[in-house]
Amino acid sequence: MSTSDRQSLYGEVTAKIIAELEEGRLPWVQPWDATRCPCTMPHNGVSGRVYSGINILILWASGIEQGYASQRWLTYRQAEKAGGHVRRGEKGTVICYADRFTPRDEAEKARGEDREARTIAFLKRFTVFNGQML
Repeated sequence: MSTSDRQSLYGEVTAKIIAELEEGRLPWVQPWDATRCPCTMPHNGVSGRVYSGINILILWASGIEQGYASQRWLTYRQAEKAGGHVRRGEKGTVICYADRFTPRDEAEKARGEDREARTIAFLKRFTVFNGQML
């Protein structure tokens, strides 16, 4: 992901948080009306893995905004593999995945020079759909 893509993603997340604050809502605090969003931890509907970091806030905000009762989220492909399908016209929520990797050439070079291999950070976007959209 290029620097401009990464900045764009950060800008989108920041804009959503600012919009919530301007509406007088704290996006990280559960609303009094728990029926609008039972703010349990958002999780992947296939693996059961709980989302972490900024993705929690993004998915909570989306759940509150759209009134989802579920905190189960899947990619389009995961929904298809699980035997479901996303309804036509549904719009997903963009989340991000950050990690590091070591290029094979760098690992081999570092081994030969008896040093730690340098890693490269990356950030990927994914669009996920709430389980209620299936």
